[in-house]
Amino acid sequence: MAHFQFDPDIQAAMRLDSLPSKGPQPRWQRKSLQLPGRRGSMDTSMVWSPPPGSAKSINKIRKGEAPSLRKTPNKKTTTKTNQQGKENAGGSSSTTASIPAKPAVKNPGDRFIPNRSLMDLELSQYKVNEAEGEEQGALSGLLDPTKDNKILVFKQGAPKAAEGFSNNNKVLYSSSKSTGPRTKSKRFIPQSEETILDAPEMRDDFYLTLIDWSSLNILAVALNQEVYLWNANSSSITHLMTLQGEDDYVSSVSWISEGNILAVGNSSGQVQLWDVDSVKCLRNMDGHAGRVGTLDWNYYILSSGSATGKIHHHDVRVAEHHIATLDHHTQQVCGLKWNQDGTYLASGGNDNVLNIWDVSTSTGVEPLHTLTDHQAAVKAVAWCPWQNNLLASGGGTADRMLRLWSANTGTCLKCVDTSSQVSCILWSKEHKELVSGHGFSHNQLTLWKYPSMARIANLRGHTNRILTMCLSPDQEIVVSAAGDESLRFWRCFTQDGKAKTAKSAATGEAKRRSLFAASTIR
Repeated sequence: MAHFQFDPDIQAAMRLDSLPSKGPQPRWQRKSLQLPGRRGSMDTSMVWSPPPGSAKSINKIRKGEAPSLRKTPNKKTTTKTNQQGKENAGGSSSTTASIPAKPAVKNPGDRFIPNRSLMDLELSQYKVNEAEGEEQGALSGLLDPTKDNKILVFKQGAPKAAEGFSNNNKVLYSSSKSTGPRTKSKRFIPQSEETILDAPEMRDDFYLTLIDWSSLNILAVALNQEVYLWNANSSSITHLMTLQGEDDYVSSVSWISEGNILAVGNSSGQVQLWDVDSVKCLRNMDGHAGRVGTLDWNYYILSSGSATGKIHHHDVRVAEHHIATLDHHTQQVCGLKWNQDGTYLASGGNDNVLNIWDVSTSTGVEPLHTLTDHQAAVKAVAWCPWQNNLLASGGGTADRMLRLWSANTGTCLKCVDTSSQVSCILWSKEHKELVSGHGFSHNQLTLWKYPSMARIANLRGHTNRILTMCLSPDQEIVVSAAGDESLRFWRCFTQDGKAKTAKSAATGEAKRRSLFAASTIR
């Protein structure tokens, strides 16, 4: 009779749609049978049961064995467990066994596992299903990091500050933060200065303008009460003048655009005009009640800004030189620049205000634009040499922002956090770049690419804050004056070799050799 049982087994094994009637059970099926009441066990919907027509199911039914693969035990097992629990509890009236509850543990969160206790899932679900046909817009709104509600929260954030709270330590803790994208320059930029000149007794005052480079390649340097002239062609040094007052000092110098006339402002509020060829003072122009910290020329019109917040226009051709007064700053004026065609004047003050004046339409009483975005003194102002209505400005220690403005509309076109006090800005027409001089806390020069304002290079060397900078007549060398009583010359904007003629290349080599001939201004 054995062969009658052997044939069905062979036929069942050859069928692919049924399980073999003999052999060990799968591991997942044994687990579900052995631990039916285990927490977190496999759900009944996940348990696979043999087809009703399989040989294994038929054999179990014939033998009277129909084991349940369900998660919960049957009633018979539950009743037995309950009776045993009653005996152990001493006749208690409870119908279920007493299971001690686990203490609730607060989830502190993890870098990779979201903390659901910090999420507002109902609000997120509502926003997703709020508008039909706009699922993509709802999801993008939920993923916006500027929104308060987020889909995934990994850890609890810091508590929000009270309304109107101002962090006074912002500069201290964020000065080393990386700022802005960086870009590679196609030309070689030397990371060290070409030469250094000592400038003893140079006043470490952020609001003064103590150097200027003329179109005749002569650098004027103000050292306390004296003014010296350094000829970059011959490397010769000439003493120009000395103030007679014991407490007086030179506060600003500025060359006329074309010629050998130097304007000198002092702490007494006077503006003097000097002929450097004959070493002679041409005239004294009074009118200011405070020191003159900044000067700038517009052809034959000389503009001066004082510590009282007033700006005077002087016509140097006539005897009555004072022709106009601009009074729209509440504190001292520390930045003053005319644009290339002389139609706009930019003035920055210690009152954190940047004014743009239009001489063609303005009456001289109100500026064209009053910009109050800066949060510190605005000393660094510079007009773009190839776009007359584009202005760059920089804020002091509490602001540290470098901004680009449109003089036509008064709107801010670009804004970059420099992480340092901005004291001066220069433009390069050849390379379409900017260079900014900084004080606390980096004391460096930074090159920026326009219009992306990507950082190109940082030039370090000064040990104290940079006070002011100026550009050589050939637009290649930047000289910086700092509170460490030194002048450093940086070759930042080397022109393209193809554009240079042999004569200009030879002249540049002679200039380069002359830079190393002197070591001090005096």
